[in-house]
Amino acid sequence: MIPLLIPVWLAGCAGSGATTDPAEIMLRVGCHQDQALEARAAFIYHQKLLVRLHRPNGKLTREEHREYSVTPTPSGSQRKLTHFEGRYAHKGKLVSYDKPGYEYKGIDIDGAVVDGLAGDTAGDEDSRDGISKDLFPLTTFEQQRYAFHLDDTEDYRGKPAYRISFEPKKNGEDEAAWKGTALIDATDYQPIWVATKLAFKIPMMVKVLLGTNVEGLGFSVSYQKFSGGVWFPVSYGGEFHVRAVFFYARNMSISLANEGFQRAVATSEFHSGEIAGARP
Repeated sequence: MIPLLIPVWLAGCAGSGATTDPAEIMLRVGCHQDQALEARAAFIYHQKLLVRLHRPNGKLTREEHREYSVTPTPSGSQRKLTHFEGRYAHKGKLVSYDKPGYEYKGIDIDGAVVDGLAGDTAGDEDSRDGISKDLFPLTTFEQQRYAFHLDDTEDYRGKPAYRISFEPKKNGEDEAAWKGTALIDATDYQPIWVATKLAFKIPMMVKVLLGTNVEGLGFSVSYQKFSGGVWFPVSYGGEFHVRAVFFYARNMSISLANEGFQRAVATSEFHSGEIAGARP
């Protein structure tokens, strides 16, 4: 287990002035992310989610479009489904259905996979924004498992930014799963965009014995600053290929957009405007 060093990290949160030390940059990011997670508890918002499965030849086999209203809870967030549209391929046609969890004739791997993706990758009730905290190593606790490198400083939409790469620390204990790149606002020390991919390969023995392989597994998330200085993830997504149990192969994609932000206990409203979903 990794020791909980949050008090030590927070002690450096008051750091000011420009720096090119990646450890110092991420220390400030971690502190601000911890604060942002609490600030997000004051907001309700609207969430749009699209999940698609394609065969390797490109043909669509299943897709679901869901919309949720998201409200804060004492320990995280809660989603309420407000709109749903689903379609599955059958005999060369796309057939519509209107409820999550639908399975054709009771045996439907695609149905179970889509339902699992919709819930597992964007429905973490212990998270203030629904996104699993361990996918992106930004908080002070998650950062302790990673090594960071400053790749460049650059201008992003008229403001200075740091481009930082990260990878798991080779400590042999509780090794992290992801590696990737983060673009960090050099003024607010908040993430603008983060992209991750799996840091290790599935062992060949697993592929041979279980017929399971995942290629291109990774996710990206974009953040936006709102009135009051609150940063919130506004878009999130990923694409990957899965081959399992020797006969099942799918290209999978998931995309999410958060919008219509509104204070839970006040009347002022914040709209997301342009969603910065593309890679900077």
